[in-house]
Amino acid sequence: MTFYILMVTLPVFVLDNLHGSKQSIGLVTTLFVMAAVMIRPLTGRWLDEVNRKALMVGSLLLFAVCSLLYLFIQGYTALLALRFVHGIAFGIAATATSVIVLDVIPERRKGEGIGYFTLFMSLAMVMGPFIGLTVADHAGFRMLFITISAFAVIACIFGIWTPVPSHKPRPQTLGNWNIQRYFELKALPVSLSGFVLAFAYASLSTFISVYAKSIGLGDVASYFFIVLAALVLISRPFTGRLFDRRGAHVLVYPGILVFMAGILWLSRASSAPEFLATAGLIGLGYGAILPSLQTLAIQAAPGHRRALATSTFYVLFDFGFGLGSYVLGFVASHTAYSTMYFTAGMMVSLALVLYYCLHHRAQRTSRETAGPEKSQPSARIAGEKDTADPTAAARTQEETAASSS
Repeated sequence: MTFYILMVTLPVFVLDNLHGSKQSIGLVTTLFVMAAVMIRPLTGRWLDEVNRKALMVGSLLLFAVCSLLYLFIQGYTALLALRFVHGIAFGIAATATSVIVLDVIPERRKGEGIGYFTLFMSLAMVMGPFIGLTVADHAGFRMLFITISAFAVIACIFGIWTPVPSHKPRPQTLGNWNIQRYFELKALPVSLSGFVLAFAYASLSTFISVYAKSIGLGDVASYFFIVLAALVLISRPFTGRLFDRRGAHVLVYPGILVFMAGILWLSRASSAPEFLATAGLIGLGYGAILPSLQTLAIQAAPGHRRALATSTFYVLFDFGFGLGSYVLGFVASHTAYSTMYFTAGMMVSLALVLYYCLHHRAQRTSRETAGPEKSQPSARIAGEKDTADPTAAARTQEETAASSS
C-alpha cells in the first residue's frame, strides 16, 4: 500500500510543494527503483546465508522509519536522499517476504496460500493509488504521509508476528565475484522483454496523475488504477489456463499488442470514458504479459536456481521501470505528456521484437535441432515435474507470482 500510494502521489508533491520540474519527477522514482535493483541480488544471497526473520524485520523497520521521515521533508535534495534509502529498504523487504512466504505455507496448501498472498498484493495495487490520490486531494500531503507511515508500521508488526521456519544456510560453491551467484543468465532473454515492458509501464505509475490534471481529468485519475487492476484480476484465471493449454506465445503476442494499443490511445485521450477505457486495455495486456514472462524466465533455469531466475527477471524489470521514469520524464519536460505516452507506446513494440528474436526463434531452433523425440519435454524445469502437466504449470506460475510480489 505504501509503495503504490507514493508512486502516484509524489509526482504531484514534487511539482506543487517542492516546485520541481517534470524531469525531477522521474528522478524521484528512478532513484528509489535503482536502489531496490542494486540491493535485490545481494538480498537473494543474504537470504541463504543469514537469519531470514532478522533480515525481514530489520528491513521492515527501516522501511517504516523512512515512511515517517516524509513528514519532515522540506527540499528536493532531502527527498532524493530519503528515496534512495527507502528504495534499499523496499528491495530487501520485497525480496525477503516473497521468499519467506513460500517457507511459511504448508506444502499441502501451497497453491491456496500463494493465492491469498497474490490476492492481497493485487488489492494493494487497486486500493493504494485510489487512497493516495483521494487523501492528497481532500486532506493534503501531511495526512498522506501519516497514512503511509501507519501502513508501514502495520507491515512491520505483521512481519514480527510472522512465524518463519528455521533455515540452514546453504554452502556456496561459486566465488564471491562470480556473476552466476547473483544472476541466472538463462533467464536474461525473456527478462529483456520484461525490461522494455517496465520501461513503458513507468509512464503510468509516475506520470498518470499529473497527465490527468493537464487534460482536465484530475478527478478521475484515481479510478484509472481501479479499472487497470480490475482487468488484471479478471484476466488472471483465463491467462493461467491458456498458458497451461496453449503455451506462452498465444498470450505474449496479443498481450503486447493490446498493451501498446492502450498506451497509444492514452496519448490521445480527451474524455473520462476514453481515459478509463485505455486503463482497461492496458490492464488486459499487462495481465497477460507479466505472469507469462515470469514463468518463462523460471522455466529457462535449472530447478535449483528457480529463485535466482525470478530475482534476475525482477532486477531487469525494476531497472527498466527506474530508467523509464527518468527518460520519459526527460521527454515530457521537452515536449508534452501526450508525446511522452506516444513514445512509451512505440517502445513496447521493441518488447515484441526481443521476445521473438531472443526467445521464440531460439526456442524453435533448439527444438528443431533436438528433433521430435527430444523436443517434447522442453518446458521442463530441471529436477522437477514436466510443466506440460497443467497442475505443475499452474503451481509454477503461482509460485512465480508470489516471488514477484
